[in-house]
Amino acid sequence: MATFLLEVGTEELPASFVDEALEQWRSRIPLALKAHYLEASAIELYGTPRRLAVLIHGLPLHQPDQQEEIKGPPVQAAFKDGQPTKAAEGFAQKQGVPLSALEIRPTEKGEFVFVRKTIAGQPTAEILQRLVPEWITGLQGKRFMVWGDGDLRFSRPIRWLVALIDDAVLPIELVSGSKTCISDRHSWGHRVLHPQPVELTHAETYVNAIKAAFVDVDPVERQKTIQREVQAAAASVDGVALISPNLLREVTNLVEWATAVVGKFEPEFLELPPEVVITEMESHQRYFPVLKQAESSQLLPYFITISNGDPAKSAIIAAGNERVIRARLSDGAFFFEADRAVPLDHYLAKLETVTFQESLGSVRAKVARISQNADRITDQLRVSDRADIQRAALLCKADLVTQMVGEFPELQGVMGQNYALTSGESEAVATAIFEHYLPRGATDRLPQSLPGQVVGLADRFDTLVSIFGLGMVPTGSSDPFALRRAATAIVNIVWSANLALNVRQLLQQITTDFATSFSAVMKPSLATLQQQLVDFLLQRVRTLLLDDRQIDYDLVNAVLGENDPEYADRALQDLLDVRDRALFLQARRDDGSLATIYETVNRASRLAAQGSLEPHQLDPSAVIRRDLFQKASEEAFYEALCELHRLMQGQQDYQKLVATLGQMTPTLSRFFDGADSVLVMDPDPAVKQNRLNLLGVLRNHARTLADFGAIVKS
Repeated sequence: MATFLLEVGTEELPASFVDEALEQWRSRIPLALKAHYLEASAIELYGTPRRLAVLIHGLPLHQPDQQEEIKGPPVQAAFKDGQPTKAAEGFAQKQGVPLSALEIRPTEKGEFVFVRKTIAGQPTAEILQRLVPEWITGLQGKRFMVWGDGDLRFSRPIRWLVALIDDAVLPIELVSGSKTCISDRHSWGHRVLHPQPVELTHAETYVNAIKAAFVDVDPVERQKTIQREVQAAAASVDGVALISPNLLREVTNLVEWATAVVGKFEPEFLELPPEVVITEMESHQRYFPVLKQAESSQLLPYFITISNGDPAKSAIIAAGNERVIRARLSDGAFFFEADRAVPLDHYLAKLETVTFQESLGSVRAKVARISQNADRITDQLRVSDRADIQRAALLCKADLVTQMVGEFPELQGVMGQNYALTSGESEAVATAIFEHYLPRGATDRLPQSLPGQVVGLADRFDTLVSIFGLGMVPTGSSDPFALRRAATAIVNIVWSANLALNVRQLLQQITTDFATSFSAVMKPSLATLQQQLVDFLLQRVRTLLLDDRQIDYDLVNAVLGENDPEYADRALQDLLDVRDRALFLQARRDDGSLATIYETVNRASRLAAQGSLEPHQLDPSAVIRRDLFQKASEEAFYEALCELHRLMQGQQDYQKLVATLGQMTPTLSRFFDGADSVLVMDPDPAVKQNRLNLLGVLRNHARTLADFGAIVKS
């Protein structure tokens, strides 16, 4: 068994590409080895800003021999009068075997000639020589560069290649025009701390050898080191570091040898909103802020940077960083004071100069649509006091044209809240301006106040309808307006706040407004637009039920319907109900009670499908004739249905529905299989339809919970 090392040395890579490249190799390399019948005991992936590396342990030196079975001509073409023909001779010659090696076997298309061949395994080194260039050039990423005067594209220029099988160099060439990079055993250490080449004697010694040259090549270990050093540095100034996971990942891929450096700034900058100071540190400078204590928002006038330089020069590095942050915070203080010199509503007029989308007009026009949508939502929710909601809708985008948000776009909403309070707006309005952007990410919290929820929904409905109305439907991974995230947020906000909204009605109203106002640029028809949005939102509902709520796929199909538009309409008319039905079904499956009614309801539903009873018919007395009963089991079934209808009339008590259906199971068993069972498909059409109506009423009551035909028996 052998160990193989590949190291691709480069100019400094973008931090995000390091993770992306290693993730691509994580999936592709094992598949490539498997496709060539090579098994490895372990595959280790490493990366820094200047290198990507893979160590493959336990590789065989040769492929195992492979048995191959090759199909030849039909027997009637290969043999005549028991003697081989030219077809048989040609096939044997082509496969390099004697005629005696030919075998005759039956197939679906008759008898054919076959030959078994043993294909000798190739040396692993030869296979790797073909695979390695594909592993390198097959990496995908943003803004790749063309190397030299050739057509080889990579994230940054490739400066060296190391390829070792145990202690031997595996010759690999990367050619791009007149440029050629040939593998050897020489890597490079840290740019500052060890600027000399590192000779690698054996693949197994790679990690330790490169670490001796001040390169911590393992990103997992490097991240742990950074966390430890940052917290230790914060403790040295009696604070606790605020470590953002995103910033930690980025910084990990910006350094090869991490050193934490503490810097400080003037305490008067702490008079700025903490979000401004934190954003300046994290987003612009890649600094870690220092809090007075954990779970606190109170900052200390310190920051921590992770240096990739000489630890002996930490004081000089800190002084340079302090000059930079001081200038940035001074700019922030200037913007903050300038923005607060006028009330927030002063900025509304400036929104006319900001384009939301070329065909859709300005952000000010969008604000008007948000206000209209908010009115419709409050109508449905029957909110009596709308003043805060309408004021928040009007001001929700005003901070976009402030100097602070112009400099720090990620502070939109945050600054709007702050400026609203200093302008004399109510706490509710200020909170809603901030909350209407929530959730900003997958792990962010949802808006908690009703004004924040309503304005957030109104904003997202406008974006969805407007962009879909222009025919700009998300495809694949392309979603520049984050429409999937907007639709997911709509569903999550409704569910988290238990808002009794008819989303179907809202879509009809907003799309009709769009068709009226933007007929000149509208791409789909109104009906097509509405259906696209319904399908899009339902897909988000499906995904959230499956992934977030952990509902079994067949139960999700049962509440959303498969090829049944009635269920789809019902789901968007009442998102709370579709969520509750899915959760209820999953709970009943888990406690076993769903299984007790499954067979009964499914059997009744399958037969009822052959009748003509409409799904909305729930009252047995309106559709069933008792004078056509011929057996006592029919009367018992009818009485049970009447009791079911009486219990469920005007209610959505699914617990009671399942319990009652369970109690009806013996009655249904007598109807189908007892001593006085009936033949549902009676020769008399009237009797047959009457019995189908009995089953149809049962099915219709069960349909109020789910489409049982979509449920898989467990």
